[in-house]
Amino acid sequence: MLNETILKSALPEAIAARVSSLLVKPDAVTAVLDGTGLDGKGRADLEAGAKQALEAVEGVSEARIAVMAERVDRRFIAIGSGKGGVGKSTLTANLAVALKRMGHNVGVVDADIYGPSQPTLLASEKEKPEAVEQTLQPVRGVMGIPMLSMGHLIAPGKAIAWRGPMAAGALTQLVEADWGDADIILMDLPPGTGDVQLTMVQKHKPQGAIIVSTPQDLALIDAARAGQLFETAGVPVIGLVENMAGYACPHCGEVSDPFGQGGVEKIAERLELPFLGRIPLTMAIREASDKGTPPAADDGDAGAAFTAIAAQLSDWLRQGQAA
Repeated sequence: MLNETILKSALPEAIAARVSSLLVKPDAVTAVLDGTGLDGKGRADLEAGAKQALEAVEGVSEARIAVMAERVDRRFIAIGSGKGGVGKSTLTANLAVALKRMGHNVGVVDADIYGPSQPTLLASEKEKPEAVEQTLQPVRGVMGIPMLSMGHLIAPGKAIAWRGPMAAGALTQLVEADWGDADIILMDLPPGTGDVQLTMVQKHKPQGAIIVSTPQDLALIDAARAGQLFETAGVPVIGLVENMAGYACPHCGEVSDPFGQGGVEKIAERLELPFLGRIPLTMAIREASDKGTPPAADDGDAGAAFTAIAAQLSDWLRQGQAA
């Protein structure tokens, strides 16, 4: 006679470990499985595997499978800048890696729709996302970080000539993907303060934002505009980061400041916002980024600045949980 013990023993060990309950009725067997931590494809595979195994048991005419999962309290953090070319995407990728190493379940949305670079930075250029029930399933980048980018959906090198509403619609699909157990999603926003950026922060209101700038005056003016955008949308600014701060000559070791120094810290003080730190202008960061090996993935000097900023973001997130 069929019972729960017999049915559970027929399941593969990985599936049996997720069984919450098994109910035997004359017309069918009903199994409730715990799908916590799985994305849409993982849950579909779990359901199919359980159904196949149970229906192979003699005396089982039909197996009905329900996969349940705990609701994830997901928080979105925007990484923005007032202009392009200030290292926003590099910061985003390295923050994701550093947070992952700290034990956070983190994902990345490459919302920089006109210049997607996260597939390169997180080594996932060849990956293509699948859709399950019309919901995109993130691909996996460095360290298994779930991520989505327009760079995964279009041919490499192809320009995207979309107007604001079309771009915003595409980005919505990325943000509303099946992020599984990732409870922190870093959003690499397009540079600037236009329609796409405003739509993103209003529709998918992040819990906080980090602003990136280089120290020169023109970039600082645009960084201030980015701060005003987040303020208008009611998104708290976690802090400001100064990138490309200081260049050490590889031959003599002398440090120079081609973009100036300290400008971001000064504007943070003026705006009464936290200053999170500086990222140096180094060949090691540039080379590692081009290779898809973020410096924050190890304990070397190149990744130390990113890790320090990620630690402050981690503290801010924990304080928000405790509030």
